[in-house]
Amino acid sequence: MAEPARKPAAAAAVTALRELAVPIVSVVIAIVISSIIMLVSGFDPVAAFAAMLKGSFGGGRQIGETMLRSTPLMFTGLAVAYGFRAGLFNIGAEGQLFMGGLSAAFLGIVLAGFPRPLNIVLMIAAGAAVGAAWAFIPALLKAKVGAHEVITTMMFTFIGRYTVSWLVTGPLRAEAAVPQTERLPVESTLPKLHEVLPFLAVSRAHLGFVIAVVLAVFIWWVLKYTSLGYESRAVGFNPWAAETGGISVPATTIKALCISGALAGLAGVTEVMGVHLRLHDQFSAGFGFTGIAVALLAKNNPIGVVAAAILFGALSAGAGTMQMEAEVPAKVIFIIQALIIFLVAAEQLARWVIGKTSRQGVQDAV
Repeated sequence: MAEPARKPAAAAAVTALRELAVPIVSVVIAIVISSIIMLVSGFDPVAAFAAMLKGSFGGGRQIGETMLRSTPLMFTGLAVAYGFRAGLFNIGAEGQLFMGGLSAAFLGIVLAGFPRPLNIVLMIAAGAAVGAAWAFIPALLKAKVGAHEVITTMMFTFIGRYTVSWLVTGPLRAEAAVPQTERLPVESTLPKLHEVLPFLAVSRAHLGFVIAVVLAVFIWWVLKYTSLGYESRAVGFNPWAAETGGISVPATTIKALCISGALAGLAGVTEVMGVHLRLHDQFSAGFGFTGIAVALLAKNNPIGVVAAAILFGALSAGAGTMQMEAEVPAKVIFIIQALIIFLVAAEQLARWVIGKTSRQGVQDAV
């Protein structure tokens, strides 16, 4: 009786390993294609990637920079991944990020003088609430009238983006040459990791990185072990079957998109509290849109989002060193990112490579 029970478990393990291999193979293929492009262009790909690794993991400062750049991508990647698991494409994470940043910039000044731990908790909670609220109307439109969330969340991104621009250049503008809000007081900022853990010499990395990793584990647990996660996964897999099973698709849609918005809002909060310490007109480098690529590479797995975000953060952190030491244009990094996204989207190529390798291994063994 034990032998038949082992077979399904072994099959499930093989399937899981194949799914894990798909994004890894996609990254490897992207690196190979990028190397060929460099060679054709007259650059040394070995020197280029060695310089990139040095710039992203070559020391405490470099590792800290990678962590810093990956933090907002973890939040936006989680936001997009959670929406995907419920069958929703939240393309408006950038707008929700901006609104979360706005709430942090405003509330941080209001809470000046209060204890730092209290300010951090209140500002994070407020940023998540504002992000969720910004996603609520698109969620309601999706649930009640079937308006496509891609269109509505994108439109709300423009509304949020230009609302922040107007406030930063107008009512909330500080006395400065560059449009920006007042600088946050120390008690309204996130501490650097080396302040909390002195043995970590990771330069500019802040507490937001730890919060993002913990949140990724929590979201994984919610999706896997709670009724809320089950409802989201069921609706994403088959909304008609979920409705037949007694799950309210409209209610689940609203909850899932609002949770997605809350996660994206936290990206804006941590950027304002941990990096800029004020709100700039252009404080986001497209984190909301890059989060889509992060979620795709992670196959919508919250734990995978952490690894994918670190990869994209490393590519960004190492671009400057690659340009200086190997004299390779930093635009090559965008080529690598684009190839990764393309290959993950066209995952059949990676699956073909994995299948061919597996068959060759079996033949060699025989």
